Amino acid sequence: MDIGNTLAFIVFPYIALAVFTFGHIGRYLTDRYTWNARSSEFLEKKRLFFGVTIFHWGILLTLFGHVGGMLVPQRTLDLFGINAATHVTIAHYSGMTTGMAVLVGLGFLLYRRTAMPRMQLLTSTNDYITLGGVLVVSAIGLYNVFFGGYYVLDTIAPWIRGIVTFSPEPALIAEAPLSYKAHIFSALALLAYSPFSRLVHIWSVPLGYLLRSPLVFRQKVVE
Repeated sequence: MDIGNTLAFIVFPYIALAVFTFGHIGRYLTDRYTWNARSSEFLEKKRLFFGVTIFHWGILLTLFGHVGGMLVPQRTLDLFGINAATHVTIAHYSGMTTGMAVLVGLGFLLYRRTAMPRMQLLTSTNDYITLGGVLVVSAIGLYNVFFGGYYVLDTIAPWIRGIVTFSPEPALIAEAPLSYKAHIFSALALLAYSPFSRLVHIWSVPLGYLLRSPLVFRQKVVE
């Protein structure tokens, strides 16, 4: 067994997941007041709306696609009439669409951060590292969609499921193209970094607002 492959695709994934888990717990317990998106909407909203909307939809759909495509075994999808060829086709075109949405939205956000003096003052080194990490992961992933063509259902997908179930098989990923390995490695690195960035706000989505009673405002008439 190649020691490099073992370190990269057995040891490092569990280190990243441990940092991700305990990093979030530690930050929530010790630094709760910075647990937010540090929104800059009050400084400039027009260019923010389009960029942040398309970026967030792209990211969310990409995450859902990865979960459904990689963690659900093909034999389960077969039960619903989705064979391997259909699975690959759906993954290809949905990945192309959502990946482009992420990059376009990210482009707007990066331009806004770098081109506006007020935004430059508000943007920290941490923000640039976070946006840069998302850019690298997304760009490599989109490259794989357009130019990769590697069959992942019998290789990378079962490797990911093995990591999740604590039964890793690094041999499954040993022969994967370098671009696919780079995408996985950079995604794990971003996952480990996320507890120390503004990405923590993804866990604070205000879903309760969807269930709360509507607010009623009444005008008070002064006689």
